[in-house]
Amino acid sequence: MNQSSGHRLPSFFITDPMPCPYIEGMMERKLFTHIAGERADEINNNLTHAGFRRSQTIAYRPACDKCTACRSVRVQVAGFSASRNMRKIANRNAGLTSEAIPPNTSREQYDLLRRYLDSRHEDGGMAQMTVLDYMAMVEETSVKTNLVEYRDADERLIACLLVDEMRDGLSLVYSFFDPDMPANSLGSYIILDQIARAQAMKLPHVYLGYLIEDCGKMNYKKRFKPLQILDEEGWQPYSA
Repeated sequence: MNQSSGHRLPSFFITDPMPCPYIEGMMERKLFTHIAGERADEINNNLTHAGFRRSQTIAYRPACDKCTACRSVRVQVAGFSASRNMRKIANRNAGLTSEAIPPNTSREQYDLLRRYLDSRHEDGGMAQMTVLDYMAMVEETSVKTNLVEYRDADERLIACLLVDEMRDGLSLVYSFFDPDMPANSLGSYIILDQIARAQAMKLPHVYLGYLIEDCGKMNYKKRFKPLQILDEEGWQPYSA
Protein backbone atom coordinates (compact mmCIF):
# COMPACT_ATOMS: atom_id res chain seq x y z
CA MET A 1 0.00 0.00 0.00
CA ASN A 2 1.41 3.37 -0.96
CA GLN A 3 1.62 6.03 1.72
CA SER A 4 0.83 9.67 0.97
CA SER A 5 3.67 12.13 1.41
CA GLY A 6 2.01 13.47 4.56
CA HIS A 7 2.08 10.02 6.18
CA ARG A 8 5.47 8.77 4.99
CA LEU A 9 7.64 7.34 7.75
CA PRO A 10 10.84 9.32 8.39
CA SER A 11 14.19 8.01 7.17
CA PHE A 12 17.03 7.73 9.69
CA PHE A 13 20.73 8.39 9.21
CA ILE A 14 23.82 8.08 11.40
CA THR A 15 26.79 10.43 11.67
CA ASP A 16 30.45 9.53 11.47
CA PRO A 17 32.30 9.28 14.81
CA MET A 18 33.55 12.57 16.25
CA PRO A 19 35.00 13.67 19.63
CA CYS A 20 32.43 13.71 22.42
CA PRO A 21 31.86 17.24 23.82
CA TYR A 22 30.97 15.88 27.27
CA ILE A 23 33.31 12.98 28.14
CA GLU A 24 36.99 13.43 27.36
CA GLY A 25 38.54 10.73 25.22
CA MET A 26 35.25 9.33 23.98
CA MET A 27 33.79 9.43 20.47
CA GLU A 28 30.15 10.13 19.71
CA ARG A 29 27.77 9.24 16.89
CA LYS A 30 24.21 10.46 16.42
CA LEU A 31 21.14 8.88 14.86
CA PHE A 32 19.07 11.58 13.18
CA THR A 33 16.10 12.27 10.95
CA HIS A 34 14.26 15.26 9.49
CA ILE A 35 11.04 16.55 11.03
CA ALA A 36 8.79 17.93 8.30
CA GLY A 37 5.34 17.74 6.76
CA GLU A 38 1.86 18.02 8.17
CA ARG A 39 2.62 15.39 10.83
CA ALA A 40 5.70 17.22 12.15
CA ASP A 41 4.25 17.78 15.63
CA GLU A 42 3.19 14.15 15.95
CA ILE A 43 6.62 12.95 14.78
CA ASN A 44 8.36 15.31 17.21
CA ASN A 45 6.18 14.01 20.06
CA ASN A 46 6.90 10.37 19.24
CA LEU A 47 10.62 10.90 18.80
CA THR A 48 10.93 12.91 22.03
CA HIS A 49 9.24 10.03 23.85
CA ALA A 50 11.90 7.75 22.30
CA GLY A 51 14.79 9.86 23.59
CA PHE A 52 15.40 12.19 20.64
CA ARG A 53 16.12 15.91 20.87
CA ARG A 54 15.21 18.56 18.31
CA SER A 55 17.52 21.05 16.61
CA GLN A 56 15.83 23.11 13.88
CA THR A 57 14.19 20.51 11.62
CA ILE A 58 16.43 17.66 12.80
CA ALA A 59 15.67 15.16 15.56
CA TYR A 60 18.69 13.28 16.93
CA ARG A 61 19.79 10.98 19.72
CA PRO A 62 23.14 9.43 20.69
CA ALA A 63 24.11 6.19 18.94
CA CYS A 64 27.59 5.76 20.37
CA ASP A 65 29.45 2.47 19.93
CA LYS A 66 30.92 2.11 23.44
CA CYS A 67 28.99 4.49 25.66
CA THR A 68 25.44 4.94 26.98
CA ALA A 69 26.12 7.85 29.34
CA CYS A 70 23.54 10.19 27.74
CA ARG A 71 20.11 9.29 29.12
CA SER A 72 16.87 11.17 28.49
CA VAL A 73 15.07 12.52 31.55
CA ARG A 74 11.75 14.23 32.24
CA VAL A 75 10.18 15.78 35.34
CA GLN A 76 6.86 14.37 36.53
CA VAL A 77 5.03 17.64 37.04
CA ALA A 78 2.18 16.44 39.29
CA GLY A 79 4.49 15.12 41.98
CA PHE A 80 7.08 17.91 41.84
CA SER A 81 7.97 19.54 45.14
CA ALA A 82 10.59 22.30 45.19
CA SER A 83 13.48 21.84 47.58
CA ARG A 84 14.44 24.53 50.07
CA ASN A 85 17.21 25.71 47.75
CA MET A 86 14.81 25.82 44.79
CA ARG A 87 12.38 27.95 46.79
CA LYS A 88 15.24 30.35 47.52
CA ILE A 89 16.01 30.54 43.80
CA ALA A 90 12.35 31.27 43.01
CA ASN A 91 12.21 34.01 45.65
CA ARG A 92 15.46 35.52 44.39
CA ASN A 93 13.91 35.88 40.93
CA ALA A 94 10.41 36.89 42.03
CA GLY A 95 10.75 40.28 40.35
CA LEU A 96 11.31 38.81 36.88
CA THR A 97 8.62 38.69 34.23
CA SER A 98 8.33 36.08 31.50
CA GLU A 99 6.53 36.10 28.15
CA ALA A 100 6.12 33.30 25.63
CA ILE A 101 6.41 34.71 22.12
CA PRO A 102 6.50 33.22 18.59
CA PRO A 103 9.93 31.93 17.45
CA ASN A 104 11.15 35.23 16.03
CA THR A 105 14.67 36.39 16.78
CA SER A 106 15.99 39.81 17.75
CA ARG A 107 19.37 41.49 18.04
CA GLU A 108 18.76 41.83 21.77
CA GLN A 109 18.45 38.05 22.09
CA TYR A 110 21.57 37.38 20.04
CA ASP A 111 23.65 39.89 22.03
CA LEU A 112 22.64 38.07 25.23
CA LEU A 113 23.44 34.69 23.64
CA ARG A 114 26.85 35.97 22.55
CA ARG A 115 27.69 37.08 26.10
CA TYR A 116 26.51 33.73 27.47
CA LEU A 117 28.56 31.67 25.01
CA ASP A 118 31.70 33.79 25.43
CA SER A 119 31.49 33.42 29.22
CA ARG A 120 30.23 29.86 29.69
CA HIS A 121 30.98 27.90 26.51
CA GLU A 122 33.88 29.54 24.74
CA ASP A 123 35.27 26.14 23.75
CA GLY A 124 31.92 24.50 22.99
CA GLY A 125 30.39 23.49 19.70
CA MET A 126 28.24 26.64 19.56
CA ALA A 127 31.05 29.07 20.38
CA GLN A 128 31.25 30.39 16.82
CA MET A 129 27.51 30.81 16.35
CA THR A 130 26.71 33.82 14.15
CA VAL A 131 23.51 35.81 14.14
CA LEU A 132 22.41 33.87 11.06
CA ASP A 133 23.09 30.59 12.87
CA TYR A 134 20.97 31.81 15.76
CA MET A 135 18.14 32.81 13.45
CA ALA A 136 18.21 29.33 11.91
CA MET A 137 18.21 27.62 15.31
CA VAL A 138 15.08 29.48 16.41
CA GLU A 139 13.11 30.21 13.26
CA GLU A 140 13.70 27.08 11.15
CA THR A 141 11.07 24.85 12.71
CA SER A 142 8.09 22.82 11.57
CA VAL A 143 6.71 22.15 15.07
CA LYS A 144 4.84 24.15 17.69
CA THR A 145 7.52 26.06 19.57
CA ASN A 146 7.95 29.33 21.45
CA LEU A 147 10.62 31.60 22.80
CA VAL A 148 10.20 32.58 26.44
CA GLU A 149 11.84 35.89 27.31
CA TYR A 150 12.69 36.74 30.92
CA ARG A 151 13.11 40.41 31.88
CA ASP A 152 14.02 42.27 35.04
CA ALA A 153 12.24 45.29 36.57
CA ASP A 154 14.01 47.58 34.08
CA GLU A 155 12.71 45.51 31.13
CA ARG A 156 16.23 44.26 30.42
CA LEU A 157 16.37 40.84 28.77
CA ILE A 158 18.28 38.54 31.12
CA ALA A 159 17.31 35.04 29.93
CA CYS A 160 15.72 33.28 26.99
CA LEU A 161 14.38 29.77 26.37
CA LEU A 162 13.39 27.89 23.22
CA VAL A 163 10.68 25.39 24.20
CA ASP A 164 8.50 22.95 22.24
CA GLU A 165 4.88 22.43 23.25
CA MET A 166 3.92 18.77 22.97
CA ARG A 167 0.75 16.86 23.73
CA ASP A 168 2.09 15.56 27.05
CA GLY A 169 4.52 18.23 28.13
CA LEU A 170 7.07 20.93 27.43
CA SER A 171 10.44 20.06 25.90
CA LEU A 172 13.21 22.52 26.80
CA VAL A 173 15.28 22.82 23.62
CA TYR A 174 17.87 25.46 24.53
CA SER A 175 18.28 28.24 27.08
CA PHE A 176 20.78 31.02 27.70
CA PHE A 177 21.04 33.79 30.26
CA ASP A 178 23.03 36.70 31.66
CA PRO A 179 26.38 35.24 32.78
CA ASP A 180 26.92 38.16 35.18
CA MET A 181 24.08 37.07 37.49
CA PRO A 182 25.41 33.81 39.03
CA ALA A 183 23.62 34.39 42.34
CA ASN A 184 20.26 34.16 40.56
CA SER A 185 20.87 30.59 39.31
CA LEU A 186 18.95 31.49 36.16
CA GLY A 187 19.37 28.08 34.53
CA SER A 188 17.62 26.38 37.44
CA TYR A 189 15.04 29.16 37.65
CA ILE A 190 14.06 28.64 34.00
CA ILE A 191 13.35 24.96 34.71
CA LEU A 192 11.32 25.83 37.80
CA ASP A 193 9.32 28.37 35.82
CA GLN A 194 8.59 25.86 33.06
CA ILE A 195 7.46 23.26 35.60
CA ALA A 196 5.00 25.85 36.93
CA ARG A 197 3.94 26.64 33.37
CA ALA A 198 3.33 22.94 32.64
CA GLN A 199 1.28 22.69 35.83
CA ALA A 200 -0.87 25.63 34.71
CA MET A 201 -1.33 24.02 31.27
CA LYS A 202 -2.17 20.64 32.92
CA LEU A 203 0.71 18.94 31.11
CA PRO A 204 2.28 15.97 32.92
CA HIS A 205 5.94 16.29 31.91
CA VAL A 206 8.82 18.68 31.37
CA TYR A 207 11.50 17.11 29.16
CA LEU A 208 15.03 18.20 30.16
CA GLY A 209 17.11 16.45 27.51
CA TYR A 210 20.07 14.28 28.50
CA LEU A 211 21.41 13.55 31.95
CA ILE A 212 25.10 12.60 32.05
CA GLU A 213 26.12 11.47 35.52
CA ASP A 214 29.86 12.07 35.04
CA CYS A 215 29.51 15.53 33.48
CA GLY A 216 29.10 18.48 35.84
CA LYS A 217 27.40 20.55 33.16
CA MET A 218 24.75 17.88 32.57
CA ASN A 219 24.06 16.20 35.93
CA TYR A 220 22.29 19.14 37.61
CA LYS A 221 19.02 17.86 36.13
CA LYS A 222 18.75 15.08 38.71
CA ARG A 223 17.81 17.66 41.35
CA PHE A 224 14.35 18.13 39.82
CA LYS A 225 12.33 15.32 41.36
CA PRO A 226 10.35 13.18 40.78
CA LEU A 227 12.34 12.42 37.66
CA GLN A 228 11.90 9.69 35.07
CA ILE A 229 14.72 8.29 32.96
CA LEU A 230 14.45 6.42 29.67
CA ASP A 231 15.99 2.96 29.47
CA GLU A 232 15.44 -0.24 27.51
CA GLU A 233 12.18 -0.86 29.40
CA GLY A 234 10.78 2.62 28.70
CA TRP A 235 10.37 5.55 31.10
CA GLN A 236 11.29 4.52 34.66
CA PRO A 237 11.56 6.34 38.02
CA TYR A 238 15.04 7.75 38.51
CA SER A 239 16.88 7.34 41.80
CA ALA A 240 20.30 8.85 42.32
